Amino acid sequence: MDVQAGGPVGPVVEGPPARRPERVTLKGRFIRVVPFDLDRHGPDLFAASHGPGLDGLWTYLSVGPFPDYGAFREIYAGLVVKDDPLLFTLEAASGRAVGHACFMRIEPGQRVIEVGNILFTPALSRSAAATEAMYLMARHVFEDLGYRRYEWKCNALNAPSRRAAMRFGFTFEGEFRQHMIVKGRSRDTTWFSLLDTEWPRAKAAFEAWLSPDNFDADGRQRRRLDVIRDDI
Repeated sequence: MDVQAGGPVGPVVEGPPARRPERVTLKGRFIRVVPFDLDRHGPDLFAASHGPGLDGLWTYLSVGPFPDYGAFREIYAGLVVKDDPLLFTLEAASGRAVGHACFMRIEPGQRVIEVGNILFTPALSRSAAATEAMYLMARHVFEDLGYRRYEWKCNALNAPSRRAAMRFGFTFEGEFRQHMIVKGRSRDTTWFSLLDTEWPRAKAAFEAWLSPDNFDADGRQRRRLDVIRDDI
């Protein structure tokens, strides 16, 4: 900690601004993170996220569920052209869209970026592919683009999202009360972050968890991600 005439100040931050994320493809063993293409991904994603028992996938997202594909397409046609949030499809090895996620609230000068608007369909939820998608996006943020702070925010009532953030190595920072109005309802927002100084440990845990050695013949994990990270 440095001290100036008016009191203590934070350490000097060196280096250039971070780079803005672009529409690139991030390839993993289980999943590919690819730029969202409405014609290519829209029909599969709509089918995978709509139907009996699937309305709950949209409870904490700012849009959806949709009464039909036309309504879905109209909203996503507007989302796909934006650079912030920048929308990516989570694409299975089969080439089918099984989810999406965004880089958003992008501040290259401050070297801060958020991952959000995450949709895991049943084909992706609680799978190695879902974890790998989050690993690929985090690695890109820190190692390719040069960000210092990676944020995860969610509705404070969204218990699965809060658990996911902690599992992936983010640190809970607090709640912003009455932060937003979403779909006509008040939302308190829970904030989490992962810093560049914490990334090497988080990365090592991700890679150890994703290793083929961590799965038995039936595809079940041998060790949990949080347990692996605690041992590093």
